[in-house]
Amino acid sequence: MSPQSKSPRSQFPCPGIEQYGRLHGRIYCMKLVQLMFKRETLVPMLALAFASVVSVVLVIGRIVWTRDTHLSFLLWNLFLAWMPMVFAVLAREHEKDGRTTSWRFFAFGAAWLLFFPNAPYIFTDIIHLSHYYSRFWADLILILINALTGMVLGFLSLYLMQSSVRRMAGVWMSWLFIGGVAMLSGFGICIGRFMRLNSWDIVAPGKMFQVIGNWTRQTPVGYSLGFSILFAAFLFVTYLMLYALTHLSPGQLNPTAAAKERDL
Repeated sequence: MSPQSKSPRSQFPCPGIEQYGRLHGRIYCMKLVQLMFKRETLVPMLALAFASVVSVVLVIGRIVWTRDTHLSFLLWNLFLAWMPMVFAVLAREHEKDGRTTSWRFFAFGAAWLLFFPNAPYIFTDIIHLSHYYSRFWADLILILINALTGMVLGFLSLYLMQSSVRRMAGVWMSWLFIGGVAMLSGFGICIGRFMRLNSWDIVAPGKMFQVIGNWTRQTPVGYSLGFSILFAAFLFVTYLMLYALTHLSPGQLNPTAAAKERDL
């Protein structure tokens, strides 16, 4: 075969469609970034972006320094921890008002719920530190930095979704929503850690139910149920504490303002 007859393996048959697809993808990504870094969420998003960059740099630094890719999975897990935030932002973009919502809101909301357990899941990566070794504490801190970043990412997306539920159904229903998400996430994390299933395995329900069935036959139900409830409690209590901290009024922390209020 002559060199002229060879064509690149990745050449797209219709360059015009390929260019349009790339341009449309870039525009969509730019719009998504604009949605995520709106003024009302700018400060926490910048902090989480900074924390994510630091986490990635530390993981890559460990790999280069030790020539060991043992903790490289943290990079993928941190990427998955960003997915709930993406879907929460897209869901809220298609929320019309407190009474009517677009079907896209529920579609993105379902995707958010499906991927939400990936955010706090990184805490379970501590299981890889099964014994003490020379870099134990350094690796523990590295996992905790990634885990904390992932969990706060998830909690920010959870707060956005809770605010939507509050507008549609009221305050009490929004907290019932938090409890339900915490319980489902505890079960989802149990499935991911011990049954090794992923969020996208829902497209293969046969495989998913087979794996869950095998697990329940080999493992006492109380073990899975206990882990799910404990992790759900951990998520709910942690979210409640962060929620309370974010609702502190600056005036309440100002001694001068507090004294004036007492005088009045």
